[in-house]
Amino acid sequence: MNNTGQTGGTVDADIDAPEAWDIKSDTGFPGITVAVTDTGIDYEHVDVNENMWINPGEDMPVKWIADDNDFNDVDDDGNGKIDDIYGWDFAGDFAEDPFDDDDDPMDPLGHGTHVAGIIGAEGNNGIGVTGVCWDVRLMALKIFADDSEEAESLVSDIVQATDYAISKNANIINASWGGGDYSIALYQALERVRDKGILFVAAAGNYNMN
Repeated sequence: MNNTGQTGGTVDADIDAPEAWDIKSDTGFPGITVAVTDTGIDYEHVDVNENMWINPGEDMPVKWIADDNDFNDVDDDGNGKIDDIYGWDFAGDFAEDPFDDDDDPMDPLGHGTHVAGIIGAEGNNGIGVTGVCWDVRLMALKIFADDSEEAESLVSDIVQATDYAISKNANIINASWGGGDYSIALYQALERVRDKGILFVAAAGNYNMN
């Protein structure tokens, strides 16, 4: 975000975040929703919990966090997913089981929370780090299973997560992951993203390859 050489890096090899924040004092856009397709998000993390997207179509108790996630066990928005408050866990517990998805996109592996923090950790609060957007809505779409040590994901889970983001009017979809063989199903999902005018941000350069 702002490289002063603090960890041995090249000074000013950064995205000029402070300079951008100074433009009209634009540090956040609470009306923008970023769908994070990843290992989930630790929605209780002190630096992102205030910026979590909450499904407007689902009814939930006012004090649901204090009441141990006491949801109403009803598919209020009729999308086939019960209590998808912060998003959905499309991958479940086991990578080999394509049918163990659930309503809890908590992040047991950490990568998705790391990514969410870069995007939208709450700024100017004296805690942790600052995201590019200090105030934004983070939708948790978990596409990697809890036991995914090799960070493998089913294309079907990715496609479902992408379509979920479309259906819930996400403005941006973040995809900090790579892939192997060409997939027509994924290609068609990204066509649907394009047709809805959603920005799709993909990882690049992780393996120093073109």
